[in-house]
Amino acid sequence: MKKTLQISTLLLGTALAVSPFLALSQQPYPGEDHTAKQDAKRAGHETKEAAKDTGRAVKHGTKKAYNSTKKGTKKAAKKTKNVVKGGVEGVKEGAKQPE
Repeated sequence: MKKTLQISTLLLGTALAVSPFLALSQQPYPGEDHTAKQDAKRAGHETKEAAKDTGRAVKHGTKKAYNSTKKGTKKAAKKTKNVVKGGVEGVKEGAKQPE
């Protein structure tokens, strides 16, 4: 009985001691190629996707800025038109009623 317990303990201890080495020797993603060439390809693909995302964000920001500027310009033109129109009418009134 004591001999069986010692053998079981020895096998369990050996398994626990060896298991970290087995875990470290495995590839992070089994079935994938982990060469420098594949890593470079993956980095290039990720860079391409990041550039696309940045381009979309710039496009959205540019569109928003354009629309805001357009709206502000129309509003300013309308106000200027009203002020000029009021000034012209004031000058006409002043010309009709000389003091």
